Amino acid sequence: MLNKTQIRYCLDTMGEMFPEAHCELIHSNPFELVIAVALSAQCTDALVNRVTRKLFQKYKTPQDYLDVPLEELQEEIRSIGLYRNKAKNIQKLCRLLIDEYDGTVPRDRDELIKLPGVGRKTANVVVSVAYGVPAIAVDTHVERVSKRLGFCRWKDSVLEVEKALMKKVPMEEWSVTHHRMIFFGRYHCKAQNPQCEICPLLELCREGKKRMRGKQA
Repeated sequence: MLNKTQIRYCLDTMGEMFPEAHCELIHSNPFELVIAVALSAQCTDALVNRVTRKLFQKYKTPQDYLDVPLEELQEEIRSIGLYRNKAKNIQKLCRLLIDEYDGTVPRDRDELIKLPGVGRKTANVVVSVAYGVPAIAVDTHVERVSKRLGFCRWKDSVLEVEKALMKKVPMEEWSVTHHRMIFFGRYHCKAQNPQCEICPLLELCREGKKRMRGKQA
């Protein structure tokens, strides 16, 4: 795995490559962000943004989502994968927000995880993006980049990846590192056809060097 100096180089390089990295889910408040992140599971941010552009114009509050039949809400998000379960979870989430949190999205990660359809990753995104609390949300891009570069072990679980990053990345950089890793994985170190040939981190990347050797063979 990478040593402290190599980790610092990786973080700085990703920062230079993607200095404007940010949450690409369009939202205007914490409640919209919770809905958008919940919808984004196994789905691209671009598709979620297309759906929420109309959704957020029609539904402004948790009560708005409860005032329509489940079937109608399902139709609103039909183009998104797992839309039936996601619609059910959205209504359950909204019910709990009203009953337990006075309609306000909680700032505490442990409280957020109690909401239907909200896992640790979603909670970390919300506390970080909406409330400015340092957090690292490990999505598929963060996990892939972390394992390819050697921030953690190949066999590590998502939670173990998060803990490894929290240990090796300065706390004040957790949130920005999360976004930069997502951009790095989404636009450069892709799941298929990563851009190893032009990657400034190739010499540190065990996966990249293996790929390049395979191409030269």
